[in-house]
Amino acid sequence: MDFTPTEDQAAARDLAARIFGDLSTPERLTAAGTDTDPELWKALCAAGLVGAVEELGLLGLVLLLEEQGRTTAQVPFASTCVYGLLAVAAHGSPEQRERLLPGIGDGSVVVCGALPAQGGVRARGVRGEVERGQDERSQDEWAATQGELTGTVPVVPWLRDATHVLVADDRRELWLTPVTEATRVESVELTAPWSAGRLTLDGTPAERLGAAGVHPRAQVQHLPSHPPTPSPYTDVLATARTAFAGLQAGVCAGSLARAVAHVNTREQFGRPLATRQAVQLRAADAHMDVEAIRVTAYEAAWRRDAGLPYATHALTAAWWASEAGLRVVHTGQHLHGGAGADLDHPVHRHFLWGRQLDAYLGCGGEVLQELGELIVSESESESESEGEEVEVGKE
Repeated sequence: MDFTPTEDQAAARDLAARIFGDLSTPERLTAAGTDTDPELWKALCAAGLVGAVEELGLLGLVLLLEEQGRTTAQVPFASTCVYGLLAVAAHGSPEQRERLLPGIGDGSVVVCGALPAQGGVRARGVRGEVERGQDERSQDEWAATQGELTGTVPVVPWLRDATHVLVADDRRELWLTPVTEATRVESVELTAPWSAGRLTLDGTPAERLGAAGVHPRAQVQHLPSHPPTPSPYTDVLATARTAFAGLQAGVCAGSLARAVAHVNTREQFGRPLATRQAVQLRAADAHMDVEAIRVTAYEAAWRRDAGLPYATHALTAAWWASEAGLRVVHTGQHLHGGAGADLDHPVHRHFLWGRQLDAYLGCGGEVLQELGELIVSESESESESEGEEVEVGKE
């Protein structure tokens, strides 16, 4: 493994740091409230940072999201890149890529993701007279590219900014639907000041992500040494976990940086707080947590870019971002003393973002359970593959 950024990735990261640092100031963030900062979003897209993610890969995106997290910038950068640019680039049809990617790159198309864990959305796809959703259908009959979605997703981050929503139905197929009058969006207040909403679909037109003609339950044969290619849903979910873990790394790094600056300048009994051993130990523990979040996100992103299995690594990054992220943002606020209790203090935004990302990624216990189940499932699959290989050898 080599997590050293390429020259292009490093240049993009440095450019993002300058733009976020110049435009995402505490004063502008306060003025934006829960809305996106349009000037900042325009500057990011004009600099080519959104469109560049297709070439920079997931590791490049993680580096950019770290810079966003350091300033808690109010833009749908992670959402659009994960559920829009990377999802369409990896799983969209040639026609969808040609039609959607330019708009995503220039910022005119903003995408958010609605991947409900409990499958609260049903899809009814149509191809001629064939309706999707019936039990016995041939592969050709599953070739519908257009459909209608019905269901509700209670919370969708950045929904109020979106022009399109990537939706997973109850069969874990991905559908892309534009936000129109047929899409009901209700404002939802979250812990963090994100422009979130409640998504209600009632026969809403949508297009299936990817080319037609691939049955969602089709079984693909693979050699034991070559693991199966993940489904679009599995890949997008793992990509999202990795990306938002990278965002959490930046949020935590920003919180800790503010705390370190505070304890180095704040004096008590004639000495800076930073000279106190308890403060040093608390900050050191937080630093180790930040590095753990960062390195696990880097590993998962690097593996995806290298074409290696990374679902378990994405869950590992999500667990660290959830569990350790909470510890770090609490530490950042605690080390500020009374100032940390001020709702208008910049460090409080890091606290709110850290809490929100913990909720979005899933609490540590839930993520750990899913990780354990996935490891067991993969172990059983490997054992079955080895057994089949032995039987073939006997024959």
